Amino acid sequence: QVQLVESGGGLVQPGGSLRLSCTAPGTSLHFFGIVWFRQAPGKEREGVACISKTGDTSSFIDVVKGRFTIARDNSKNTIYLQMNSLKVEDTAVYHCGTVNRCTEVDGRLSYGMDHWGEGTLVTVSS
Repeated sequence: QVQLVESGGGLVQPGGSLRLSCTAPGTSLHFFGIVWFRQAPGKEREGVACISKTGDTSSFIDVVKGRFTIARDNSKNTIYLQMNSLKVEDTAVYHCGTVNRCTEVDGRLSYGMDHWGEGTLVTVSS
């Protein structure tokens, strides 16, 4: 059983930045591709960004391109989502998950997810 733990959420003003972290105590995440997805009230879950096992490839949903980056530090067993120029519409609970595939299709992410964490809340508001 892979237990993922997200952290770094909070309240930020529009235009601000946050960095989210994803780790898995007791499990080596370097075996897995990772996706960050979000769920806002009343909206469908959507994949935001994903990164390969080695970190050499990544994909993003169109609406965050140029604002969000994803990176991993396998020595720290952590995957990061750096979110800049945040908008009110980025408000959601952000989760990370292990994936067996992740590709960009028509500006959105298509992925197969196996395990995911409980998430961290990001609120963008003035």
